[in-house]
Amino acid sequence: MRVDDFDFDLPQERIALRPARPRDAARMLVVRPQETPPLTDAGVRDLAALLQPGDALVFNDTRVIPAQLEGTRTRGEAVAGISATLHLRAGEDRWWAFARPGKKLVVGDRVRFVHDPARGGNGACLLGTLDATVAEKREGGEVLLAFDLSGPMLDEAIAATGHIPLPPYIAARRGEDEQDRQDYQTIFADKDGAVAAPTAGLHFTPELLAALDARGITRHTVTLHVGAGTFLPVKADDTADHRMHAEWGTVSAETAAALRAVRARGNKVVAVGTTSLRILESAAQGEEGLAPFAGETSIFITPGYRFRAIDALMTNFHLPRSTLFMLVSALSGLDTMRGAYAHAIASGYRFYSYGDASLLFPKDPV
Repeated sequence: MRVDDFDFDLPQERIALRPARPRDAARMLVVRPQETPPLTDAGVRDLAALLQPGDALVFNDTRVIPAQLEGTRTRGEAVAGISATLHLRAGEDRWWAFARPGKKLVVGDRVRFVHDPARGGNGACLLGTLDATVAEKREGGEVLLAFDLSGPMLDEAIAATGHIPLPPYIAARRGEDEQDRQDYQTIFADKDGAVAAPTAGLHFTPELLAALDARGITRHTVTLHVGAGTFLPVKADDTADHRMHAEWGTVSAETAAALRAVRARGNKVVAVGTTSLRILESAAQGEEGLAPFAGETSIFITPGYRFRAIDALMTNFHLPRSTLFMLVSALSGLDTMRGAYAHAIASGYRFYSYGDASLLFPKDPV
């Protein structure tokens, strides 16, 4: 399909720069393509009433790490400023990263990343510095960094030296602050490794979880370490020519069995966020249904995809021409989602990572 098919105009004032407070006070647009009318305005706090006892919510328990590193490359007498966003761990001492400006790096370069106190954190490790060597380079500024530290020591150094990589549409309008270290993390965050938050999960509070429990809706977790590739624009003209960056995730045998049982009894599996959806669909590529999974996935879901693991999706509002708007269009239909987004814009919904939510049901029976 043409990438232009997924374009729309979004006024800048619709981009949320801070989350709703409390988190579950956000609005939620319910999209049911098979009903008339297909759109209903609701709130995140209505989620329990919109689902049935026995339905299941699936959350991504990844934790955002301070994956944005700032430093310098020194080559002889020449010094250049370098910014690197870690996006995929490649070993105990190695990370793939998107470097800016990537053209200033070559294999063998040494880079020293330095803690910036203005961006939060304590900078306690190694006096706030972290050294690495460029071990490999790909197109688009992607580099493999081999750090001088490894394992838990590297994790501690990244936590001390790096900062939270806010999405570019927020970072372009305001600086990151200490509040973002709390706001840009879900209450389910458990496993370090993401460089972007699974933002649909940001809406949940203990009070909302209690309401879901009282309704008899079960909760399950999967892990997908969201990479910086989620922020990259689609530069191809046709979706068939776009390459997704790999992300690492897991679905446990226990979770797979529990979710198979949910669907077997006629209830719905509702993915909370596109990250949960993508790892579930990656684990259900065969006809046997959802199975345990551990590894990398670069699944790219566009209209025409047949969903195997989920029955509905709770997600935020996504960027035009993005792989995530393509995903929601695959689930609920491109025409339906164009109408839903037009309604959301006209009705004052807040967009993107800190914005409002939508609850999407499929255009075709799953």
